[in-house]
Amino acid sequence: MSKPNATSSTAEPLRLSPVSYVVLGVIRLRGPSTSYDLKRAVGRSIQYFWPFPHSQLYVEPNRLAEAGLLSCEQEAEGRRRRLYALTEAGKDALDRWLGSGTEQVFELRDMALMQLFFSADLRPDQLRDLAEGQVRFHRQRIATLEEIAGNTGEFAGQNRMLPLDLGLRLARTYVDFWSDVAEERSG
Repeated sequence: MSKPNATSSTAEPLRLSPVSYVVLGVIRLRGPSTSYDLKRAVGRSIQYFWPFPHSQLYVEPNRLAEAGLLSCEQEAEGRRRRLYALTEAGKDALDRWLGSGTEQVFELRDMALMQLFFSADLRPDQLRDLAEGQVRFHRQRIATLEEIAGNTGEFAGQNRMLPLDLGLRLARTYVDFWSDVAEERSG
């Protein structure tokens, strides 16, 4: 593997974003990875609770490698893929972040809730359609999350399974909520 680049003492400190920590964390879990490997791993896990454009997974590893948090080895022939690995500095940055807690407020972005907020002029059948559509959507999400849970037996009991548990609980709460809206508020 190539030697990580050192940052100069006169340079501004590197600002790490949530995507930076996704990259560092996934590489810690999986081991050395290409950007495509990162995209696939995120698509099966983190996207369910922290969605972001996956194109960032093709840019961020280079930035982290330039800062010395990842090392990068590029294939000499063929597709010339880049394989990124965590450096000691990358491990330290991830550990500091994991131990720092968070002051970030929970962020909920739900288009259906925004529609519900502005629904004063909807006819009862339109409100019912919105609510029933959300019940279907969240039931499908439950099915997807349960399928994921069923395929992750080797990780059962590990902390990284807890977000999946919360996702299931939230989806079930959404089904209950939207079922109530469909029954009580729409006619």
